[in-house]
Amino acid sequence: MKDFLEKYKIKADKRTLLLIAGALWSFAGGRVFTLGLGDLTSNANNVIIYLLVSSVIFFMFFKFVFSKMVKKHSKRILNSLLERHCLFSFFDVKSYIIMVVMIVGGISVRNAHIFDPRYLGTFYIGLGLALLGAGLAFLYNGVNLKYAKLKYIETEK
Repeated sequence: MKDFLEKYKIKADKRTLLLIAGALWSFAGGRVFTLGLGDLTSNANNVIIYLLVSSVIFFMFFKFVFSKMVKKHSKRILNSLLERHCLFSFFDVKSYIIMVVMIVGGISVRNAHIFDPRYLGTFYIGLGLALLGAGLAFLYNGVNLKYAKLKYIETEK
C-alpha cells in the first residue's frame, strides 16, 4: 500500500512549494482583509482610528508570528535533501493544525456575533494584511530562489 501511495503522490520542486505557500497565504490574507474592511466600512464612523489599530495588529502578527513561520518553512524546504516533495509539504503537520484551528475559530467567532463588527473588522484587517505579507514573502522566496537559498540554506562548517 505504501508503494502505491508513493507512486501516485503528486510531487513538486522547492520553488513550486514556496509559490504554493505564497499563493495560499496571499489568498487567505486577501479574503480575511476584505471581510474586515467590509465590516469596518459599514459599521464605523471614524475609520482612521480603527485603521491605526489595525496597523498595530498587522505589525504584531507579522513580526512575531508570520515572519517566523515564513522563515521556518522556507528554511525547512530549502534545506531538505529531497529535490521533489509532496505537493502539500509546504507546511508541517503542526502548521496545518494551527491553520485549521484559526479558520474554524474565525468562522465560529464571526457567525456567533460575539464581537462588535467594528472591532472584529479592525482585527481582521490587521490579521489579513499580516497573512498577505507572509504570502508575499513566500512568493518572493519562490521567485527569487537564488536569494532564498543564500539566506536560508545551512552550510556545513
